[in-house]
Formats: sequence, structure tokens, C-alpha cells
Amino acid sequence: MTTETSNSTDTSTDKQPVIKCEGVYKIFGDNTADMMAKSNGNIDVEAFKDAGCIFGVNNASLEVHRGEMLIVMGLSGSGKSTLLRCISRLTDTTDGNIFIDGEDLLAMNARELMSIRRNKMGMVFQSFALLPHKTVIENIAFPLQVKGTSTEDSMKRAMDMVNLVDLTGRENYFPRQLSGGQQQRVGIARSLAVEPDIWFLDEPFSALDPLIRKEMQDEFLRLQEMLNKTILFVTHDFDEALRLADRIAIMKDGVIEQCDTPANIVLHPATEYVAKFTNEVPRERVLTCANVMDEIDGETNLSDLKVPHNAVIETVAEAVLNDPNPVAVVNDNNDTIGVLHRKSIIHLLFGKDEEETLGNQAAGA
Repeated sequence: MTTETSNSTDTSTDKQPVIKCEGVYKIFGDNTADMMAKSNGNIDVEAFKDAGCIFGVNNASLEVHRGEMLIVMGLSGSGKSTLLRCISRLTDTTDGNIFIDGEDLLAMNARELMSIRRNKMGMVFQSFALLPHKTVIENIAFPLQVKGTSTEDSMKRAMDMVNLVDLTGRENYFPRQLSGGQQQRVGIARSLAVEPDIWFLDEPFSALDPLIRKEMQDEFLRLQEMLNKTILFVTHDFDEALRLADRIAIMKDGVIEQCDTPANIVLHPATEYVAKFTNEVPRERVLTCANVMDEIDGETNLSDLKVPHNAVIETVAEAVLNDPNPVAVVNDNNDTIGVLHRKSIIHLLFGKDEEETLGNQAAGA
């Protein structure tokens, strides 16, 4: 199991995680309270199970840093949605610690919890939960009015959100007049209207048709590039996780099997279960130039072509393969930090070396 921890307690710096979970448990069952009282803080999983308890979340630890999108994924029943509900305190945890910007979430009273939800958290769920008797703009303005914002100011803010999610011209439509994708845009706009620091999304696109789902992922990436929110996003779709995530936490039976970047999960799966998710993943869709580049090592015959270190291989493979010379990989300051060779791309794409590939092509001709 791979988890991340931080020793920092300075809430004024970005080094302090926005969300931090330490040894979080959510245990269901009539005997849970009695078993917890007998455990003295040491939870014996097998003993709890023998007593009829069910582990929704099992000793989960993770961190989410400012501006990061961490995607929690797993199959149905893996505990991913339960973990999100614990972190947002929609569900009470059985044991463990949860901190939001260094504040102890589990120690907050009802008033403090209401304040942090209203002022720091935005939530989007699989169910759009739009109010059918209110228009698009009224649905979006509703949480602002609950907070006490004036009608004029809330409607102005809501209109800004309508434009942000590209629903201009539909602000006076009712939910029944919108497509599924448009309804989900309203849900996203409504959650953003309160300007949350943290965005919780639980299977937000799973009810959409595949084409609309792809469009919503594109829209989501566009919004995140503009807004740079701290996001905890739950999905069962590994392709969606690979496409959207800065890091991915893969869960099974309430346990976080691995929490890492998409590239590291594909290259270095921590468990056999994680490896099953990665077996069929096209590496070129996940790995970047920095993941597969070689050291410069005195190369002098570099191509005029340069590729960014964070470019996905799929987007540069053709250009590199068509260039006879090694291609420089550059950082954000345009400094050369490595090189891409044709043989590296060929091996990544086909699992063969360059000579074998060229030989097969010649034989085919």
C-alpha cells in the first residue's frame, strides 16, 4: 500500500495539505460500537468481521494538496464514495483523523461544520438534484440565497456561472428542457457559485452517455485549468481517472491499494489488484516525455524539434518517429533536460526495439 503523509503543521503554507486523512475507518454493523469499546484503539479487522461488522473504509490515509485533483477510484463496493462522504462529513467516521486546512474536521460542532460546508466546500453528485420548479439561473443562485446573499447579487453571480459552463441562452430554461449533460453543467455551476476552495465530486458523469461524458470531461478540464480548485473526485472508470487525475487512489474492500501519479501506477503497480487495472492501458496515453526520456549524455546531433517534458507521448510520437535525430525534451523554462530517441518510442508503442520493427516492416513489404 502506498500512502502520503506530511509532518507540516503550518496552515499558512501550501506545503500543508488542504485535505489530510489519517487512519480513517468507517465500519458498519450492530456490533461496531461494542467492538470499538473493546478494541482500545487497536482495530483487529478479522475480529470485527467475525463479529458481523463490515468495513466501508479500512485504515485509509491520504493527502490532497492545493490545486490538486486526486481521483479515488475502484469497483462498486470498494469504499470510494464512503471515503468521500467521510471526508466531507456527510457520514460520520468510526475512527481516524480528518483535517481540512489543518483544522480538525471531526472535532467541529454543527455550526462550525455548516460554516465550512457553506464557505469552503462544493459538492456534485451523480444525481443532479436540480429543483424542477426553478429555472437554470434560479437553481444556481439558490445556495447563495441560502447563505443570505441578496437576490440581485446572487442572480448576478449565477449568470456569471451560466456563462462559465457555457449555458448562455438557457438560463431561463427549466431542468426538464435540458439534456443530461446540460443538467450536469447546472449542477457544476451551482456548486461553483459559492466559490468553494474544495470541490467534492462523486461519480458526476456516470449517468451520462459516453459521448456526452467525454464532452463533460473536456469541460471539467477547461474549468479546472481556469479555476485551479482542490478536488477530490470519485469514479469507477479507470480511463476517466487516467485522463483527469494528478494522482489516483485505487481502493479495494475499503483499503487504499495505491495512491500515486497515473504514470507511476501504470509503470509500478503496487499490488496485483492494481496491476489488473493497468494491464490493458495504452502506455502512450498516460506516460509523458519526462517518463521515458533518456539522459542528454553528450548528445550533439539533436533535432531542431523540441517537446515539452509534460507532453503525453501519444501527442508527440509521430513527430519523434519521423525525425532521424534525437529530440530534446525541455522544461517550463525551455531548458533541455533530456532526449527522446526513436527506439524509446517504438519500444513503448510496440514492445520491440527499432531493428526488430524495421525488419518486420521490410518483411511485410
